[in-house]
Amino acid sequence: MARHPTSPFLTLWGSLLAGTVLLGFTACGGPVPADPQVCEDPKTPEVGSLSQCGPTADFTPINSYQGEFADVLDGEDAVALIDGRCTGTLIEASAGPVVVTAGHCVGLGDRALLVFNFEDNADGDPLITEGTVIEQSLGPDYALIKLDVLPAVTPVLLTSQASERLAIIQHPRGRPKAIAEGRYLDSCNQLVYYADLDTLVGSSGAGVLNRQGHLLGIHTDGDCDEKGRGSNRGWTAQAIVDASPYLDSADIAER
Repeated sequence: MARHPTSPFLTLWGSLLAGTVLLGFTACGGPVPADPQVCEDPKTPEVGSLSQCGPTADFTPINSYQGEFADVLDGEDAVALIDGRCTGTLIEASAGPVVVTAGHCVGLGDRALLVFNFEDNADGDPLITEGTVIEQSLGPDYALIKLDVLPAVTPVLLTSQASERLAIIQHPRGRPKAIAEGRYLDSCNQLVYYADLDTLVGSSGAGVLNRQGHLLGIHTDGDCDEKGRGSNRGWTAQAIVDASPYLDSADIAER
């Protein structure tokens, strides 16, 4: 049966009606979520993930930072650049301090090169040392490095307690140490998710710190884009402790 051509008036009216309905849904928050969807199954880690959350890269050189976390930055000296391409943090452990980083950054038995106090306007003597990777895994995505020489810094404590605001002290693109802040979204499937918290290549393995300056997890993956959509994520310290033969349950607490 032949079909009559659509009236231009009806076409215009339909478009206006559809637009009104869409605006209504948007205003009510229906199809446009306030936060990105999280808690999906973990993806294969990639060392090259870019994850700038928004149009600007909001990194602050560590010794120029005066933001919300300025009162808990005593642990920044425990952060190191690893092999020029990843970040790690010296953590407290019953069996002795070790550096924790992402498992996709190193291999088991590797000899890694670590540089502490690589900063703009460095506030201490840089220490360059090597260490042996004593544990490495991709699920959870973590590695532990036993250092040949321990730096004269205080190791960071592990925590299972999240806070509304999080920070990551890191070496984005292998550059001098910087800090970025963002919002805690959720924790599930052994992962912690955060938004508006920039990371780049070189940030893998950096500690995700709660408001008290304790290490809640390690950054491993990024899904943010330059329009601010998506979220970044890492494996929780609890997941790492549970998987590690070296670490003990007493090494982590709610603090």
